[in-house]
Amino acid sequence: MKKEIATTKAPAALGPYSQAIEANGMLFVSGQIPIVPATGALVEGDIKAQTRQSMENIAAILAEAGYTFDNVVKTTCLLADINDFAAFNQVYGEYFGTAAPARATFAVKALPKGALVEVEVIAAK
Repeated sequence: MKKEIATTKAPAALGPYSQAIEANGMLFVSGQIPIVPATGALVEGDIKAQTRQSMENIAAILAEAGYTFDNVVKTTCLLADINDFAAFNQVYGEYFGTAAPARATFAVKALPKGALVEVEVIAAK
């Protein structure tokens, strides 16, 4: 059985998908770009500002479902420019303790709305 998770504290989906789906003690959070939920616009700023907004969007979805970053077991990170890797890591790392989740990071040609970063997570209880 799956359950849709939705919160107004994170951006609404830009297409036919859910913010997150919970199934069998696992939470699958759709990729979050740095949209400010209150305005629907990309956050202004560099890769660090955009990473922080993406992670805050994820935090809101995790909280809505009763999870935290401690529950995250896997992330997939998409960067518009691989040269942003180090700056991205500086902010991303602030959200995890010493046991960071497994991760894959890719450079992609483009992201929705011209975002510099997109992050999706899988969490487990």
